[in-house]
Order: sequence, then structure tokens, then C-alpha cells
Amino acid sequence: MTGRLQGKIAIITGAGQGIGAATARAFAMQGAKTVIAELNATTGKAVADELRAKGADAIFVETDVTDTAAVADMVAKTIAAYGGVDVLVNNAGANVFHEPLQMPDEEWDRCLRLDLEAAWFCAKAVLPTMLANGSGSIVNIASCHGFKIIPHTFPYPVAKHALVGLTRSLAIEYAARGIRVNAIAPGYIETPIAQAYWNTFPDPAEEKRRAYDLHPPKRIGRPDEVAMTAVFLASDEAPFINAETITIDGGRSVLYHD
Repeated sequence: MTGRLQGKIAIITGAGQGIGAATARAFAMQGAKTVIAELNATTGKAVADELRAKGADAIFVETDVTDTAAVADMVAKTIAAYGGVDVLVNNAGANVFHEPLQMPDEEWDRCLRLDLEAAWFCAKAVLPTMLANGSGSIVNIASCHGFKIIPHTFPYPVAKHALVGLTRSLAIEYAARGIRVNAIAPGYIETPIAQAYWNTFPDPAEEKRRAYDLHPPKRIGRPDEVAMTAVFLASDEAPFINAETITIDGGRSVLYHD
């Protein structure tokens, strides 16, 4: 049985842990040739090694997605290894949370560079080869912060709102030339970042339970649940889904109040 992404060439940024690593595993399981574009050489190499040990075709390319030269080099290495790019998953990012007037100026720059501009840098680097082939899928990992506001998380929602706008703009611009651009908006997902946050509390288990109880299913999401949505959007099963943002939050954002 062939996978849903059999033979497709996919770049996944920030694939060394969390949602990115889960996405790399899901893509490899579904037959994609998978490029782990990750800044952390230790975690990025570990994921690529794990995938190859399971029989997948995967490579690691150390990549700073905020550096246009590094991004260009990563895409060039992908094309040299596999001959093209069919899918880009813009997953790399970081939580940058502040009260607006207390935020250091450099934090604004860091957030916008990593959580917004990097997605454009990567898209700009892969679009020429996708356009030449007349097909391609870009999946941007946005956030529920892209349409809901939590106080004291500035300027992260600014970047994620803009990432949804970037998704829609590119999707409309290139739809007639075979390119689809969509976004996924995860809510609270059980990642190493979430665990590290819980560990800042006197009772991490209680804080984890509080997070679970905020959600209608009485749990939070798993990285693999985001990953399989990315598989769907990248596959040939979603040929008419374009300029869309799919929310994965267990229904949390629909609640009127707690």
C-alpha cells in the first residue's frame, strides 16, 4: 500500500521537536521524501536519523529560517538531493509573550522575524520551483492567536494574524498556477513548550489539569493531530482547499465563556 504522500518532496521547518517533529514523522510514514530544516543540529539530526532507521527517505539540513541565505541554501540542498519541492510546511516559530508597553523593542523584531517573515522567506525560496512544476502545497502553522487575543501575549498575535493574511494573499496570487496555500491554527497542544510552561508552576500536574479542563474534550491536542491535518492539506486529497485556515483546538475557541 502506498502512502498518501508517496514520492512527494516535503520541507518541514522547525522539525526537531513538537509539532514539527510529529509532522516529519507523519509525512515520512505517508511516503514523502522529508527534509528536516531545523536550527538545532542535535534534535534535527536525531529526527532524520530516526526516520531513516524506519526506512524513510529523510535528510537533515541545519537551517536558520530567519536568514535568507540559509533558507536559500536549504532549498538548494533539497533540490540537489531530491530534484524539487512539492510541499513546504512552515512550522518554525517561538512564543514571544509580553505586556505591550513592557516589551523590549528587540522582542518585537525577534517575534516578527521568526513567526512571520521566516514563513515568507521559505515560501519565496520554494515558489519558483513549484511554479515551474505547476503544482505545490504550502502549509503555514499559524495559531488560535491568529484570531483570538490572550492578554500579555503581545506581539505573538500580531505575527500570527499576519501569517493568516500571508497565507490568504499567496493562495489567491498563485491559485491559477497550481499552488495551494493553507494554514493550520493549533490551540493548546501538548508539546515540550507546554510541558516547560507547566513546570514553572509549584504543582505542574495541577496546571496541566487546569489546561485540560479549559477544553470541551477535557484534554488538549496532540502534535500528531496537527501533523495529520498537514498531511491532508499537503496531499492530493485536498485539491480544492485553498486560502483556508483549519482550527485544531477541540472546540475551545467556540466557547462563549468558561
